Amino acid sequence: MTFSARARFPSAPNRLSRLVDEKRRGGARVLDLTESNPTRVGIAYPPDLLLPFAGAFNLVYEPEPLGLPEARRAVADDHARRGSAVSPDRVVLCASTSEAYAFLFKLLLDPGDSVLVPRPSYPLFESLAQLEGARAEFYDLEYDGEWHLSLSRLRERIGEGTRALCVVNPNNPTGSFLKRDEAEGLVALCAEHGLAIVSDEVFADYGFGSDARRVTSLAGEDRDALVFSLGGLSKSCGLPQLKLGWIAAFGPQALRSEALRRLELIADSYLSVATPVQRAAKSLLARLPELQAPIQARVAANLALLERKARGAHFTLLRAEGGWYAVLRVPRTVSEEERVLRLLERDDVLVHPGFFFDFPEEAYLVLSLLPREDDFARGVEAIARELEA
Repeated sequence: MTFSARARFPSAPNRLSRLVDEKRRGGARVLDLTESNPTRVGIAYPPDLLLPFAGAFNLVYEPEPLGLPEARRAVADDHARRGSAVSPDRVVLCASTSEAYAFLFKLLLDPGDSVLVPRPSYPLFESLAQLEGARAEFYDLEYDGEWHLSLSRLRERIGEGTRALCVVNPNNPTGSFLKRDEAEGLVALCAEHGLAIVSDEVFADYGFGSDARRVTSLAGEDRDALVFSLGGLSKSCGLPQLKLGWIAAFGPQALRSEALRRLELIADSYLSVATPVQRAAKSLLARLPELQAPIQARVAANLALLERKARGAHFTLLRAEGGWYAVLRVPRTVSEEERVLRLLERDDVLVHPGFFFDFPEEAYLVLSLLPREDDFARGVEAIARELEA
């Protein structure tokens, strides 16, 4: 028998994965500076947070393809908190942001079509597109002291089979927000070429400081292009285990209505969102400030430490505007792979090489800003020693 080409992925672990496994099997305490799960880094959560899951009403199953009305209203209210007017009837609930992409790729892409995705960015798009029989093709973000989206170069990447474009705002791992002129140009370009925009805004609440040029969301306004704004509890509440994401649709009325009709059929084929988390959505989203505060404090403390260490160090900390990651540009005296292997072998410190996020050139290291502060400090010291060697 044969398997689908859609599920044909590399199966052999790489050198870094093998070394991590060997270290952990040998009893080493690997200091993991790639950890992006806030539930595993000592973040404190309110002890009564899960009480809304205990009600007997959760024993009744009422399947709603687009999601329970009360949960969709809670998501619409959360958009309003961020300054975007969203009607609940434009909201589609799903189990995660990954599933949101899967739904939208089903909606927008035929086998062989392509979606444009940013580089660098989180290494998810290629596999999600492949699972739909489609292709992910890159457009590059450029850095000159801050990150930019080049509309002229993006235009060159649009081909005959291009059907959609993804933005991550702020980007993961660069932490860069779209600026107003970039957003306006992007929407105009996609409208001109009949492309839908998928805007991943899961880190939007984690901006550093303020900047009037930033666009924190493409939601709330019907533009000339079809736009889908994505969010979820995983990042907004720091609760990845509760599995609730959402899509909000905007754009020309006829296109938007048809898109929502088709999304309802797609969602009805899966009915993947659990009733209890939908019932609890309003309560959880109402507690965003207290859930986000300890995460924001951790990120700020680790970023401040990294900024201090970067002064006079053998690495450059690239400017970020938000998110949970930091990017270090390091000397090219050895490859990224050799660099991260040496850190792990000598110091039991695990970091991401830049190629994990599809940086188009070397040499970069990517660190999560979520680990415990003492762990993060020890890890950064090890990186500094490695770069001095």
